[in-house]
Amino acid sequence: MGAPAQYNWLTGAYEAPAVQLRLEIQWVPESGEWQAEALEGVLLLATETGTQLLVSGQGLSLGKHSERLTIKRHRRLCGEIPLFRLQEVVVMGRGISVSSDLIEEACARGIRMGFTALNGRPLALLTSPYLTATVETRKAQLAATGNERGAQFIRWLVAGKLRNQEKVLRYFGKSREGEAAKAMTDAAAGIRVLRRKALALEGATPEEIRAPAMGLEGAAGRLYWGALAKTLPRGLGFHGRTAESPVDGVNCALNFGYGILYSHVWGAVMNAGLEPFAGFLHTDRPGKPSLVLDLTEEFRQPVVDRPLLAWLFKGGVPGVREGLLDEAARGQVAERVLARMNAREMHRGKEHQIRSIIQMQARLAASALRGLRDYKPFTFRW
Repeated sequence: MGAPAQYNWLTGAYEAPAVQLRLEIQWVPESGEWQAEALEGVLLLATETGTQLLVSGQGLSLGKHSERLTIKRHRRLCGEIPLFRLQEVVVMGRGISVSSDLIEEACARGIRMGFTALNGRPLALLTSPYLTATVETRKAQLAATGNERGAQFIRWLVAGKLRNQEKVLRYFGKSREGEAAKAMTDAAAGIRVLRRKALALEGATPEEIRAPAMGLEGAAGRLYWGALAKTLPRGLGFHGRTAESPVDGVNCALNFGYGILYSHVWGAVMNAGLEPFAGFLHTDRPGKPSLVLDLTEEFRQPVVDRPLLAWLFKGGVPGVREGLLDEAARGQVAERVLARMNAREMHRGKEHQIRSIIQMQARLAASALRGLRDYKPFTFRW
């Protein structure tokens, strides 16, 4: 049997045989407008408006030829993608090389390039320094770390996260009966009470309300993950949320999905002219993008939790190898998270893709920290 034909994304056709790699095409479940193309460690997810490329296979190299991004394995061409179609490139794990020519072209075109560990932990984000807003935004952001604007920002961040946790529980609880439905309903009611307390927190600076806000967030998390631990299939071995060194597939899948989300939020923060390392709810630490973590909170549930929980409740089992998701599970998680990122939700009276809403929220945060508008978190329909 001869080598399979090489697929060229520019022409949309298979060309002369060149490599011993097969490119399979399938449709992402529950999303007719999404197309996923898998190539041994490469995941290409495309819509009419753009494409996300995820690369996680050792021995791969990304480069640039003319107006195309090239993918090679051991110097042999595997595929080409038109640069004008790309929105972002995410490189996961080790053993992958990226050419300086591609980096320069990506920065010039506004294509984000994110780098994460295989467990989803964000490592770096490459973006052009000329794509951000004015220095006035960062000055106002730093000033807000010591005034009422920053305190109000924390209240809304926590309230938004808790509102979306409540909605996730009610979303899945409505299709369940008995003890499972009761566990979700009771937890949702408890989280609603905590949300009201978050909005009523007293204090004139982030420093004054950070600790009580984190306390309310932690209490809500115990209710949220506790209810899910009672209702997810027992065979998954999920007993609660564990971000550090998880051993079960559910926590590994969540970490991986959050890593993809972090990369996109980080890009939105940079595009809005904000300083990613000066946060409000999360404390500042060397190497910790605390503002990125802040703005990620309200999107964890609609972007990552909801699609992954739907998969798990329907029988999905994320495979784990040596404490990390295996390659098949990484593809399953990435497809669902990125498909959800491109789903449409009502926001400010109109329908937008969630990836666009993330950028809108980052710009709203910039305006709020400058005192131009009030910040209101995004909450999804259930």
